[in-house]
Amino acid sequence: MNKKYVVRLAEGEREHLEKLVRQGRAHARELLYARILLKADANGPAWTDERIAEALETSTATVARERRRCFEEGLRVALMPRKPARPRRRVLDGRAEARLIALACSDPPKGRERWTLRLLADRMVELEYVGSVSYETVRRTLKKTSLSRT
Repeated sequence: MNKKYVVRLAEGEREHLEKLVRQGRAHARELLYARILLKADANGPAWTDERIAEALETSTATVARERRRCFEEGLRVALMPRKPARPRRRVLDGRAEARLIALACSDPPKGRERWTLRLLADRMVELEYVGSVSYETVRRTLKKTSLSRT
């Protein structure tokens, strides 16, 4: 099968990758990508994508993607993990965070000794500060402050 993206490493690039893998002091993903490129090198072993994926316990899509990235963007870029395509939208902006902190500092509902994360999340929705929010988002937001809920 003819591959559209053929990896041909120069001698210096190959030595760099071999040294990187041998030392093993890089991030795990970077080491995986280096191993993929070494096995896919047309000047070296030139393994098939399926064989590389099986040997390195990854998917053939990952192998194909790394082969393409090395071909199109170069070796240095191919070793780096990709940034997410779109940034995550914040559920609580600054105003909502301030309201959450004020709510957490207020008296708890009747019959309760203190606010729970789930109660805070539910009250934020009741008061229409946000459309929906999980208790985990409330926990992460309160953790950023030195606020103690006890």
